[in-house]
Amino acid sequence: MNHPRHFLDLWKLDGADLRVILEDAKARKAARAGWPRGRIDADVPARDRTLAMIFEKNSTRTRFSFDAAMRQLGGDVIISNAVDMQLGRGEPIEDTARVLSRMVDAVMIRANTHADVERLAMSASVPVINGLSDKGHPCQILADLMTFEEHRGLVTGRTLAYVGDGNNVCASFIQAAPKLGFKLNIAAPAIYYPDLADLARAAALQGQVTTTHDPREAVAGADCVITDTWVSMGDTDHDERLEALEPYQVDAELMGLAARDAVFLHCLPAHRGEEVTDAVIDGPQSLIWDEAENRIHAQKSILAWCFGKI
Repeated sequence: MNHPRHFLDLWKLDGADLRVILEDAKARKAARAGWPRGRIDADVPARDRTLAMIFEKNSTRTRFSFDAAMRQLGGDVIISNAVDMQLGRGEPIEDTARVLSRMVDAVMIRANTHADVERLAMSASVPVINGLSDKGHPCQILADLMTFEEHRGLVTGRTLAYVGDGNNVCASFIQAAPKLGFKLNIAAPAIYYPDLADLARAAALQGQVTTTHDPREAVAGADCVITDTWVSMGDTDHDERLEALEPYQVDAELMGLAARDAVFLHCLPAHRGEEVTDAVIDGPQSLIWDEAENRIHAQKSILAWCFGKI
């Protein structure tokens, strides 16, 4: 039996696969220039295929972008919140995986825990895509890197600075750095440091990933500055987070330390006035709207890769 092509985290893909996905996403976006958003791509790589989407967390960009992506590829979608399924009543995730594998051609899950994503993939006979977990947000990071490359060329050899909570978004950037050959500077307080296992694995792969408690040090000379919300869904330490992360706000002064042509990225939703000021997120260096749109194009190519079409 052929093993399905899962897209669970960036550690599991080599740099060549990531590059293929990124280049395909750029080509697909360019080929659609001026088209209505509902028109199907000429090669129809998802013709006659159905994607199941399972949401354990609220979603705007992941939900709409995957739905639009699958439709543009010529396929269809079935969307469900986990609480509406038997998962919400205690059905083992392995049983859900086996059932869905007989009904759809791929499954995207936005999960509370990465362990559940892994368990779903282990029992599924169709591709499983991690739409977000506590350990990574790989679809988002491919859209981010695509956005950077659209405006500044190949990310290889460039310096990206991530400032704030060392969360799942930060983790996926750590995973991507050694695969695509960019330098990643991370500034975070000790209490919200990135995953040490991810840092060790990046180091073992000769990844250029550095950490500091000083956001000014991380941002100095960077080609791209990235942040994310300080309080994510499920976090219960709201006040502690705001106090610890206050020095990590991305404002005009901090952006001024980056390279003159540096760009700003944020996966959204943003808490304006917390992790980023209006002057930055609405300023000329911000690419957040291209970044959000590119979720569609990056995920189309992820789906095409999972289906063996690229």
